[in-house]
Amino acid sequence: MPVRGFDHVSLPTADVEACIAFYRRLGFGILYEDEWRAGTVRWIAIQVDDHVKINVHPPEMWQDSRFTLRGPTAAPGCGDLCFYFDGTIAEAEAMLLEAGCEIAFGPVDQRGGADAGQRKGTSIYARDPDGNLLEFMTYTTPR
Repeated sequence: MPVRGFDHVSLPTADVEACIAFYRRLGFGILYEDEWRAGTVRWIAIQVDDHVKINVHPPEMWQDSRFTLRGPTAAPGCGDLCFYFDGTIAEAEAMLLEAGCEIAFGPVDQRGGADAGQRKGTSIYARDPDGNLLEFMTYTTPR
């Protein structure tokens, strides 16, 4: 199969500034921020790794009926994202708490996407300022 993974996903936000601050506290890089502030691009993006980003659409974009390159019901809080966390579940929990996140659920053991869904991992959940569910999954053995 020629599909290798996700290049990016897109999420609407109600408050770009809160979104930037939250993901920056978690250690994510913010792309296009200067251009967005200058008005030369319409959105920002959160850098997940070298090959994956999350495009973030501000209200003036997702509320515009002419903007149709999105899910028809996309609104803030529609996301449910699982991040592969390269560390222990205790380290993931500490990172979230240090960033001021409330733990929504977990830790809990479950199957992730690794090894075609056959390898079990451990996850912890939090929410971003828009209410998107964020899962941080760890594995006892590296990829």
